[in-house]
Amino acid sequence: MNKLGRLVTAMVTPFTTEGEVDYRQAKNLALALLNSGSDGLVVSGTTGESPTLKREEKLQLFSEIKSAIANHGTLVAGTGNYNTRESCELTKEAEKIGADACLLVIPYYNRPTQQGLFEHFKTIAEATTLPCIIYNVPSRTVTNITADTVIKLSQIDNIVGVKEASANFAQIAKIIQGTKDDFLVYSGNDGDTLPILALGGYGVVSVASHVIGIQIKDMIEKFLNHENQKAANIHRHLLPLIDALFVIPNPMPIKYALNYLGFGVGKHRLPLIEPDERSAEIIRATLRNYKIDLPIPNKTS
Repeated sequence: MNKLGRLVTAMVTPFTTEGEVDYRQAKNLALALLNSGSDGLVVSGTTGESPTLKREEKLQLFSEIKSAIANHGTLVAGTGNYNTRESCELTKEAEKIGADACLLVIPYYNRPTQQGLFEHFKTIAEATTLPCIIYNVPSRTVTNITADTVIKLSQIDNIVGVKEASANFAQIAKIIQGTKDDFLVYSGNDGDTLPILALGGYGVVSVASHVIGIQIKDMIEKFLNHENQKAANIHRHLLPLIDALFVIPNPMPIKYALNYLGFGVGKHRLPLIEPDERSAEIIRATLRNYKIDLPIPNKTS
């Protein structure tokens, strides 16, 4: 499953001024991200505002982006939600379209037990041949999937990894210790990437890589090449920008940043809105201190 890549960007969904999905710009963004450090893309994840996307919009995004990127990068389809049956159906459709893997968020709102979580992910995995990555983000879903449950799920052949955004390093270490070497533990928080790599993790599903993908990839590669001090220097340098990109809940800051830099992705769908002026100024001021890796249309630098 190493083909999925160590740096996967959780891609925003561009919208037109009328609030419709901008498929043309989504394809442009996908290619730009792959040309600026990303190995793959999560399409229709929570950064892509998946709760506000219709089923048909998700499927068209999978299809058009897969067609645009071909074999230049991997497409990880965000197909999980709080409805197991619906998650199975969307995952099957994503597989038909040609997705390389699926990302399955912990069911939110309905707060299943650990056994319920096990049965949920097992059922989805059995409905597809796609590699499945679990997404643990208790700050948003309320429910945390424990290390023991992840370790148990890792024994299912096509459950190949977890995106861990719990910031619980003891839990993450236990997952790494208790799973096989080919089980992929991704950081789900940009600021946790280097610490998780140091624990034995694999990579990151990143938001900040929209704008600093080459630098994040350089940090990962330096760590893998045992240039630990250089990797740590990059990590510390990037932290203020990472903090600014999460000054209010994601994806509001990153969409604002992309629009500000000149890569238009439109506004959000309600209930998400534009950042307030104080937050916007923090984002603008911080961006001015950094080299931007994303190629911006009609700009030479």
